[in-house]
Amino acid sequence: MPSERTLDVRVIPPPEKHPTIFQTFAALAPGEAFVLVNDHDPKPLRYQFEFEHEGEFGWDYLEQGPEVWRVQISKTS
Repeated sequence: MPSERTLDVRVIPPPEKHPTIFQTFAALAPGEAFVLVNDHDPKPLRYQFEFEHEGEFGWDYLEQGPEVWRVQISKTS
């Protein structure tokens, strides 16, 4: 089993966060996932995923604050 991919966006400049996240998602094969690490709840990102990739992704909170949020984002198709 491959090691868990982690993308810590806390160190990425804000204008580059979403493009980097979507590039990471695009590189996944169906059934693969990565863990997003952020310093706030990435709800706006989830809305963007729902708009752009409806039915193609999974979203599972692994940790919900108050200082760190970890979300496993998977590609379902």
